[in-house]
Amino acid sequence: MVIKPATSKGTRDFSSKEIARRNYLKSVLQATFERFSFQPIETPSFERLETLMGQYGEEGDRLIFKILNSGEKVKNADLTAFHAAAYQKFSKSLSDKALRYDLTVPFARYVSQHRNDLAFPFRRYQIQPVWRADRPQHGRFQEFFQCDADIVGDRSLWQEVEMLLLYETVFDALGLNGITLKINHRKILAGIARLIGAESQLIAFTVALDKLDKIGQEGVVKELQTKGFSQEALAKLSPLFELEGSASTKLVALEALFIDNAVGMEGIQELRFILQQIEQYNFKSASVELDLTLARGLHYYTGMIVEVAAPEEVKMGSIGGGGRYDDLTSTFGLKNMSGIGVSFGFERIYLVLETLGLFPDDIDKSTQVLMVNFGADTAAISFEWVMKLRSQGVSCEFYPSDAKLKKQLGYANQKNIPLVVLLGSEEIERKEFVIKDMRSGEQSTHALTDLASVILNKTARA
Repeated sequence: MVIKPATSKGTRDFSSKEIARRNYLKSVLQATFERFSFQPIETPSFERLETLMGQYGEEGDRLIFKILNSGEKVKNADLTAFHAAAYQKFSKSLSDKALRYDLTVPFARYVSQHRNDLAFPFRRYQIQPVWRADRPQHGRFQEFFQCDADIVGDRSLWQEVEMLLLYETVFDALGLNGITLKINHRKILAGIARLIGAESQLIAFTVALDKLDKIGQEGVVKELQTKGFSQEALAKLSPLFELEGSASTKLVALEALFIDNAVGMEGIQELRFILQQIEQYNFKSASVELDLTLARGLHYYTGMIVEVAAPEEVKMGSIGGGGRYDDLTSTFGLKNMSGIGVSFGFERIYLVLETLGLFPDDIDKSTQVLMVNFGADTAAISFEWVMKLRSQGVSCEFYPSDAKLKKQLGYANQKNIPLVVLLGSEEIERKEFVIKDMRSGEQSTHALTDLASVILNKTARA
């Protein structure tokens, strides 16, 4: 049977050009992370299922790719649960591992597991693939890279300031302007929930509010109605959707609403400190905006939250986000370990850079020189020169067979190889070589002893 060649849903192949661009983006991120004193770690591609489940809320749990048990473990399948139509219980009996959904929960597990080996506050960055059983669409894949930076072991608000500056520094290094850093605070959201008499429904409130960009205000209101929010509560919520002005103006308006609302006032005070500090820095690529509807539905956030919006001229969802979490490691037995982390949407940032033409032209490290093969009489000498050029840092390729010259030159054109060296028996006899510039069509002859210096000169100018 012939198998139709196709990638799995939500995954992609990458060409050498795409990999060069991805490596460029990764190098900018790594360099900036390390300039901010973050240290790299890596965690396994899959975790124990119990490590991941329950950390992302009901909707997130549904998107976790579970790994079916194999071998002897298949015998553990709970057929009684299957026949009783207890499918969730049956599903759990089929799997005890899953592909990681994000890098934050595995990081919390890592910190808890290696607590005695780390110096706190611990600053880490991580760039690795994650998997989500989500519906693929533009900028959304089932396998994709995440790039996270976290600081754990301290509650200082200076760390929130650092994370916003980290975003600005990365986007400035990429030449990506027009970025908006939308911020809010989970304590403000808790204050709003208290204001409308829905403290016990905070999670349902934030999950629905997090969908505002997708389903709009009317859709959020309808979802909250289905979850039991009263008309009176929703009426109190309505003015918050329309609150306008600067961040300080919005905070002042909230203060008037949050009289005798301690949790909400605490959120206001923390955001005010953060905003006052970043005002001291001249942001070039990003602007900071207080968005009171920003919720970020993940359950583990407890303080400032941030979401990164792409420039308006690019139709793209969030390209980054994160926030403060105080209780994540307690799941793994490590209490009182506050942290803050942000994520860079690697795949979406790539698409934004591509759309805006911001990738440098010289990042594709492809073949610089092709050495033509004129047959057995000269192949060994030509190959020796190939190795000499490689030893001097030149990306050089030797055509493997003595095909017709036209075919070899066509190969160079197809691969966009700029320089071709012709070293046949006549050239060797005269102690010369011919170099052809495939971009201009110019061809010149030089002394064979000068081959390396001529190539190095031409590749340096390219």
